[in-house]
Amino acid sequence: MQEFQGVIDVDLLSVIRRWHLREGRSIREIVRRTGLSRNTIRKYLASGVIEPRYPDRKSPSKIDPFADILLGWLKRESKRHRKQRRSVRQLHLDLVELGYPGSYDRVAAFARDWRSRQQEAKLSATKGTFVPLVFASGEAFQFDWSEDWVVIGGERTKLQVAHFKLCHSRAFMLRAYLLQTHEMLFDAHNHALVALGGVPERGIYDNMKTAVDKIRRGKRRDVNKRFKAMVSHFLFEAEFCNPAAGWEKGQVEKNVRDSRYRIWHNAPSFKTLADLNTWLEQRCKDLWKEIPHPEDPSRMVADVWEDERKQLMAVPAPFDGYVEHTKRVSSTCLILCDRNRYSVPAAFANKPVSVRAYAGRIVVVAEAHVVAEHIRVFSRHHKNAGKTIYDWRHYLAVIQRKPGALRNGAPFLELPNCFKRLQRILLKRLGGDREMANILALVLHHDEHLVMQAVEVALESGRPSQQHVTNVLGRLLEGPLPEPLNPPPALVLVHEPTANTQRYDNLRENNHVR
Repeated sequence: MQEFQGVIDVDLLSVIRRWHLREGRSIREIVRRTGLSRNTIRKYLASGVIEPRYPDRKSPSKIDPFADILLGWLKRESKRHRKQRRSVRQLHLDLVELGYPGSYDRVAAFARDWRSRQQEAKLSATKGTFVPLVFASGEAFQFDWSEDWVVIGGERTKLQVAHFKLCHSRAFMLRAYLLQTHEMLFDAHNHALVALGGVPERGIYDNMKTAVDKIRRGKRRDVNKRFKAMVSHFLFEAEFCNPAAGWEKGQVEKNVRDSRYRIWHNAPSFKTLADLNTWLEQRCKDLWKEIPHPEDPSRMVADVWEDERKQLMAVPAPFDGYVEHTKRVSSTCLILCDRNRYSVPAAFANKPVSVRAYAGRIVVVAEAHVVAEHIRVFSRHHKNAGKTIYDWRHYLAVIQRKPGALRNGAPFLELPNCFKRLQRILLKRLGGDREMANILALVLHHDEHLVMQAVEVALESGRPSQQHVTNVLGRLLEGPLPEPLNPPPALVLVHEPTANTQRYDNLRENNHVR
């Protein structure tokens, strides 16, 4: 006879059930064989349990007398702002002051368990589950920004990266900027839509400040006017996600994460931002050929994109994506834009002008005409005073009245080399400032390259001067001599006159001295 000792387990319960239900043995015999009590055997046979379960063991802990206090503190801290919350270590020190004899680890474990239960309680069928989305070919694209780092010009630079992704083919495009502003957003659309081969019917965005001025109830938004103008230009419908609902544009959210190890972790260093964006576009297109389409693994993203491109609308002309500000020109002929200063023609000093900021240039408009244009510069370090971008041509009217400013004028440090050589020679003479100012003023009326050519000729002579430069320029401005006329035979002279200056002597009176 087989004897069983110890607590009941799955094997013993299986034997008891087989003896009683299949072999018909009595409870008394089962008790005699197993040594278990009658009540235990009756309980398991009556309940129909086939796998015994025992209540979880609860070991006493030093934190038990303080559990209610710590629970109240955790609830209080969870309602505070993140920066004002007390840490678990601080809560442990407070418990020690109340007489808690245990360690910090026990308090931290209690806090982790409480937070886990709170997180599980928040999950519901509406917040914890999602519906897979399917998009037709050419139907929509998704857009998002991300922050990444790369070495540009030998310096590790923080970038604002615009991500575009076609929802059907999963083709994506990245473009990097130093700022996340309206003009950067417009420039990103101009380049990305061309690279993607067309414009889908819809664009899906989050509630970024460069597009949405105010979020209202439901799907209603107060959209920025310039963003509306861009949407109207490209003829697609802009759709905005619900606040804090990133899953509504999950494809581009995933693309932001994937691009970090696909692109940025192994990115080389670059000389300029333009070089980086050229590399980014080519790298994205190469990845299209390497990544299988998630819904059809037998085809690559590039293959599906070739089919989707046929459904996209042709890209119109680039959107004139600028942000306009009104600035007042200083007495030094400068305007301030993003902590940097740009020169303006002296005629507009102390006057208001319109400044149009593009992604890569600054355009100054006055009286409905473009009066100045500069390549845009960015100051990444807030401790610096910013940069000043001069165009020496803007100060030519000033040096006509103040020629002495040529000697130390900051804008004239950027003069072409031939002008600098001429200036070094002329400033050694009396009145050389005025001569140099007059020569530079020729640029206002004639082609700058012709003036520089005239200066080069004057320098080669070894004795350059204002008169010499003016004479050479006059000869350069003269057109080629006309070719001799070839008259018809009827107009040919039979006796051509000869030049004889002595004939004028016959006109003089005899008493004139010859």
